[in-house]
Amino acid sequence: MPDSPTLATLRPTLDAEVPLHRRTIELQVYARDEHFVVIGTLHDQRPWADGETAVRDLHRMELAIVVRRSDLVITDAAADMRSYPHAECTAIEPAFNDLVGLSVGRGYTRAVQDRFGRQRGCSHLEFLARSLGPVVIQAITSAVSQRRQRGEPTEEAGSMSRQLLVNTCHVWAEDGPGLEKIELGWRPGDGGYPAPAVVEIRRQKATPAE
Repeated sequence: MPDSPTLATLRPTLDAEVPLHRRTIELQVYARDEHFVVIGTLHDQRPWADGETAVRDLHRMELAIVVRRSDLVITDAAADMRSYPHAECTAIEPAFNDLVGLSVGRGYTRAVQDRFGRQRGCSHLEFLARSLGPVVIQAITSAVSQRRQRGEPTEEAGSMSRQLLVNTCHVWAEDGPGLEKIELGWRPGDGGYPAPAVVEIRRQKATPAE
């Protein structure tokens, strides 16, 4: 049996070849006093198509939510399909109002799948909905970093962001390097990314400042 080709031999040169299909996801979070506004967009495109004899824009849709900062509960939600393959597609838009009342904290992904998975929703909007939760967590850490940059108190917000990050990945495991770095005094955003390894932070602390 011949060997399978490797990714290295098959990978296209960027911008040198028109892809068969392109999916673009964009997620943006805005601060609004005691709330976050999160706007997610999904765009499925056939770059090779001319848009006349063959469909070019297959899906273009937006899902937006309002999240209360104090408890991370969604207080408003709206889906808006702008390009879609079937006239019946837009009938599912109101269903995504059921995001209201969900917390984007732990258990959010499962709750979204239970409500909108498979025949109960739209696979593309459901995918977008699942993406909104993690980006709120990232926005919290961004907000903490912004407040520190401004010289404002951050301890309470920083504590929330740490609690939300625990066990979300191998770096933020309970016994992982992320929490160890926090204990050593490092804070997200300090010195740019990638953040130094734990051993480097320990070395820096052990070296007297000149």
